[in-house]
Amino acid sequence: MSEENEPLEPNDNEQNLEPQETITKVTGMYKDWFLDYASYVILERAVPAIEDGFKPVQRRIMHSMKDLDDGRYNKVANIVGHTMQYHPHGDASIADAMVQIGQKDLLIDTQGNWGNVLTGDRAAASRYIEARLSKFALDVVYNPKITEWQSSYDGRRKEPINLPVMFPLLLAQGGEGIAVGLSTKILPHNFIELIDASVKHLKGKRFTILPDFPTAGNADFSNYNDGLRGGKVRVRAKISPGDKNTLVITEIPFSTTTSSLIDSILKANEKGKIKIKKIEDNTAANVEILIHLPSGLSPDKTIDALYAFTSCETSISPLGCVIEDNKPYFVGVSEMLRRSTDNTVQLLKSELEIKLSEYEEQWHFASLERIFIEKRIYRDIEEEETWDGVISAIDRGLQPHIKHLKRAITVDDITRLTEIRIKRISKFDIDKAQQKIDALEDLIAQVKHHLAHLIDYAIAYFERLKKDYGEGKERKTEIRIFDDVDATKVVIRNTKLYVNREEGFIGTALRRDEYVCDCSDIDDIIVFTNDGKMMVTKVDSKTFIGKNIIHVDVFKKKDKRTIYNMIYRDGKSGPSYIKRFAVTSMTRDREYDLTNGNKGSALLYFSANPNGEAEIVTIMLRQAGSIKKLKWDVNFSDILIKGRTSKGNQVTKYSIKRVELKEKGVSTLKPRKIWFDDTVQRLNVDSRGELVGEFRGEDRLLVITQSGMVKTMTPELTSHFDSDMIVLEKWIPKKPISAIYYDGEKERYYVKRFIIEQEGKEELFISDHSNSQLEIVSTDWRPMADVEFTKERGKERKENMEVNLEAFISVKGITALGNQLTKDKINQVSLLESLPYEAEESVPADELEVVDEEMLSSESTTNDTDESDLDDTTGQATLF
Repeated sequence: MSEENEPLEPNDNEQNLEPQETITKVTGMYKDWFLDYASYVILERAVPAIEDGFKPVQRRIMHSMKDLDDGRYNKVANIVGHTMQYHPHGDASIADAMVQIGQKDLLIDTQGNWGNVLTGDRAAASRYIEARLSKFALDVVYNPKITEWQSSYDGRRKEPINLPVMFPLLLAQGGEGIAVGLSTKILPHNFIELIDASVKHLKGKRFTILPDFPTAGNADFSNYNDGLRGGKVRVRAKISPGDKNTLVITEIPFSTTTSSLIDSILKANEKGKIKIKKIEDNTAANVEILIHLPSGLSPDKTIDALYAFTSCETSISPLGCVIEDNKPYFVGVSEMLRRSTDNTVQLLKSELEIKLSEYEEQWHFASLERIFIEKRIYRDIEEEETWDGVISAIDRGLQPHIKHLKRAITVDDITRLTEIRIKRISKFDIDKAQQKIDALEDLIAQVKHHLAHLIDYAIAYFERLKKDYGEGKERKTEIRIFDDVDATKVVIRNTKLYVNREEGFIGTALRRDEYVCDCSDIDDIIVFTNDGKMMVTKVDSKTFIGKNIIHVDVFKKKDKRTIYNMIYRDGKSGPSYIKRFAVTSMTRDREYDLTNGNKGSALLYFSANPNGEAEIVTIMLRQAGSIKKLKWDVNFSDILIKGRTSKGNQVTKYSIKRVELKEKGVSTLKPRKIWFDDTVQRLNVDSRGELVGEFRGEDRLLVITQSGMVKTMTPELTSHFDSDMIVLEKWIPKKPISAIYYDGEKERYYVKRFIIEQEGKEELFISDHSNSQLEIVSTDWRPMADVEFTKERGKERKENMEVNLEAFISVKGITALGNQLTKDKINQVSLLESLPYEAEESVPADELEVVDEEMLSSESTTNDTDESDLDDTTGQATLF
């Protein structure tokens, strides 16, 4: 603090007649005021309480609605105005909070336009919409007898400290808030699953609860972490192909709307990440977004691109923070459920204890009333002149008859007896009075039984809630495990790559130079030069690699099927070597020497082979000395595939004049084994799931769905499959497909056998009537079926019929109706064990095992993936 702000010292020679000025430091004010403000925002605005799951404004809204509740709808504006008696903030915050509660469709029965969580449309003004408490809210939220009360902010009224909510409401509705220094994000969970988990907890069993979103969609909860900090939930839109040029989005990720989703798709299209023709939003009660694709674009690849580059996949980070004992408390959803369930048990116990007290009080007074009237004690007060005398007379009259009572008689009890009217005494029915007492005794016994078996009572309570309110609250979000989408494999090649071989430049801005291929701005490019150097670099407008470039292409990480064949001279005059290798991993922008490293080394022959092709080349030597053999052939299939750092096999110690390509090669790689992982509904080459088969370049998959669609397709790892898929196997073109189906138009069962003639085309092999239904389908050579007939009234059931489908009908076209199976009514058709058949064995092609050296795994590259690509194009050769 400066000197001029220092307090002045009194002068001994002057009288201090005026009061001294006091100075308050700003730091102290800031510290106290900010802490008060932060505490207020945390406790009174942003974070819900663990006891009832409400934020203060939500609790006051629910309390106000109970104040106003008469079974009819109230204007929201009226409810907001009534809530302002308890809430110290403006009407806008109350109205917004109320709309959020109403949109969750649990506590408030709404009427009017309350907005749309799917489209993001806002609710109408509060004067136009109405609300009342739902039956569920009236059942589980309120009980004034067990509610603790406090004064409202102005001291004029009483409001609940916490509402006695007997249900895990916070987990059902979810909660989100940003306070000062902390935030909370509790995801909504499924109503029925919460009840089932509560019951499991009460029974001492383990349970797991996972979020369920009102917008449905698919979600991966493998990293949910029980809703604690550090967890992550991946949510995806539900996208399916409408036809070959259309995609349909029917469910959207939580935390998005159709508007925000469409905006993200349009932005990705503008940036060239995806390609679409147009997009339509037909959302009303249900989501329907149509994405029209350009012709020739893969729908499967576009679906993955939508997940990679748009809001069709979002990541949500939960954070379980609640208020407990006026302090923030970080807790997982499992512990929240346990706390809520245990709290419900205690509330039920308090409710039962109050009921027991009330029933016992009613029984006590009913017994006193019966004695008072039956023993005519009321006559004892006729001659009493004072009130004390009346009380004493009644007390004396009751004493001989009160041995069976459960508590002593009080003055209040006697006073109540004096208030009984003469008319009631004159019409008193002893039998009815005894029946009432007996009924109360039964109720008391029942309540005591519930208290003695409190856990069983709580379980029955939760099961009643499930029965009464669980209809229509089934899980909406499908639980899945997602495969990571490799963005480099699904991004649209939206730019062109060029090369200047002599000067050694590559890039997208070299439009006057040689065109190489289409690429995207996130691709890696692999480049080889004449001196045996190799480099992988990011796509850029212009990048210098090195002079005399011989090969440029988009680099595919961990691609073991692209094999590079090369012959190089070691040094200026050294021997020549031949080698084959794959490039599966490397460090970006690092130069690698593929030769032996001696100065003057040069490539004599180079080819890049996307499917491991091994060509035959002719070696021609220079005439020197007494060399007899100047020309011979070398077959690359005789060379093992090793790592890129291997020296290779010596070709000759003499000088090579040139190397000529004699014959293009065929693939030397083994057929690729492909598995199908049912968990993620994806193909893979990592031995996950069920083995589909071994595939060469020309092999295809056979896919059949329950709806009667059949198609063949190339086994791409990015392929998507319909949820009703029933057959997925390697396609054998000559193998017939057998089916029994019900024709909806003719109302008959038909048998057909056919062979697919149009590869890659999706075809319907049953009739297209809405009632047509596929019963069984088999891809065995000689399938057998068992037909069970319907029992006719008054007759014995006809014996089952076994059908040899091969003998029943010959192979016909896919559009043929087929032969009628039977005229009798059929109850069920099922497949039996097929008849034996020996298929012709195909002669396998020459196979060469890929040898991976340990050094391949020691050099890592960024963003490696686990997938390899299947490419049947021929290799590119460079001759020198």
